[in-house]
Amino acid sequence: MRGIRLSYSTFGLTDLDLLSAIDVVGKAGYTGIEMAFHRRQLDPFDASDEDFVELKHHLQEARLETACVATASYFFTPSRPHEPSLLALDLAGRKRRIDLIKRGIRAARHLGAPFVTFGSGFLRDEHARSPSVNPRTLLIEGVQECLRDLHDDENITLLIEPEPGMFIETLEQGLSLIKEVGSPRFGLHVDLCHAYCSETDYIRSLSEAAPWARYLHVSDAERGYNLKIENDAEDVTFDLDAAAKLIYFPDNADYLLVDRRHPLYFCDASPDLRRRRRIDVLLDRAGVDKSPEYIDYPSLYAGSSDFDDEIWTYLISVPGLSYEVLERAKPVIAYLRGVKNPPRIRKRVANTRTGITHFHEIPGEGTLDFAASFNALACHGFSGYATIELYHHNALWESALLESYRRLAPYINV
Repeated sequence: MRGIRLSYSTFGLTDLDLLSAIDVVGKAGYTGIEMAFHRRQLDPFDASDEDFVELKHHLQEARLETACVATASYFFTPSRPHEPSLLALDLAGRKRRIDLIKRGIRAARHLGAPFVTFGSGFLRDEHARSPSVNPRTLLIEGVQECLRDLHDDENITLLIEPEPGMFIETLEQGLSLIKEVGSPRFGLHVDLCHAYCSETDYIRSLSEAAPWARYLHVSDAERGYNLKIENDAEDVTFDLDAAAKLIYFPDNADYLLVDRRHPLYFCDASPDLRRRRRIDVLLDRAGVDKSPEYIDYPSLYAGSSDFDDEIWTYLISVPGLSYEVLERAKPVIAYLRGVKNPPRIRKRVANTRTGITHFHEIPGEGTLDFAASFNALACHGFSGYATIELYHHNALWESALLESYRRLAPYINV
C-alpha cells in the first residue's frame, strides 16, 4: 500500500539504552523510529546540543528517519502519567507540560523530525470542583503557546493524539480542536488502538479523519469487561449492556459493583440501613434483581501481581476522580480479576466507549482489522509513518519488534 511506512517507538524499548534501541530498530527492517522522551533514554532536561548531534549521527548510520518526537506522558511522575497536563488548573502545572512540549520541538529541530506529539490530558476532580473554568480554553491557550515556539523556516508540526478517557478522546473531538486552533502547524495524530476503543465504527471514523491525519500509532486490542467508576449521585444512570459501574461513596469510601451477574459491595464495615436502602435503589435503577454480596475491603489483597500493568493502565484512564479514589479502587479491581481469589471477571478490564480494552497488544494478538484500517486511511489521503507503540511489551521487546514488522509488512509499503 503506497504512502505508508513502518516505524517503531523507543517507548517499547526502554529496557535498552537508546543507542542499542536505535540499532535493533534499524536491523529489524524499519525505516523510521519514534523518539520518545524517557528518563532512562532520552531525557530532554539532560540532553545537550552535542548529545543530539551524536544521536542524529547514530540514526543516520542506522539508516533511520526520526518519524516523530513523543513528549512522553509518563515523564514527570510515572505513577500519575499525563499529569500535569495542558488542562491543569494550576498554571505552574500547565507551564511544566508546555515546557516539555517545547523541549520536544527542540529535539525535533535537532533530529530532523517533522512532528511533535502530545495528548490533551484528563478532566480530574479539580475540574469538577471548579465549574467556572473552561478546560477547552486552557487547552487551546496551551497549544497556542507551544505553537509560538515554532520557527517560520522549519518543517515541524505539533500533533494532538486523542486517547480513551481524555478530554480529547475521539477523532471528531481532535478535528474540532484543530479547526478551532486554526493553525497549519497543528494536526491530528491517529492511534489505531485508541480509535478501536473510542469509535463506534472505527473504520468509518478512520476514513473521515484520514485527510487531516499526519501521523499514525499502531497496536492491537480486543474486547474486555467495560467498567465505569463514578461517584454516587442522585442522577446516576445505568446502561449495563454498555458497561458495568463501580459506584464510589465519598462519605465512607466504599464501592458498589453494579453488575447483573454479581453485584458486590466493598466495605470496611457492614452498611447501615440508610446505605442498604441506597444500594437497593441503585440496583433497582440498573435492573439488577440480585442481592449484593458484601466484601470485606480490608481483607482484599493490595500487593503486586501479574495484573499490575493491566490494572494500572485501566485506572489511569478513568477521568473525574482523584488519584486517591483510584488508588483505593486498585484492590477492588485486583479482586475482580482474580488476584489471590477466584476471578469474577475473566477479561481485561476496560474503560472505553466501545468496551475494547485500552491495552496495546502486538499486532495480530487482538481483533483489530489492520487490512481494513490501513486501506481506509490510505484510500482517503493518509500517507506517512505508521509507528508501532508497544509500551506494555518492554520485557518482550525482541518478539514484539520482529513480530510486528512481519505481521504488518504485507499491508503497507514498508
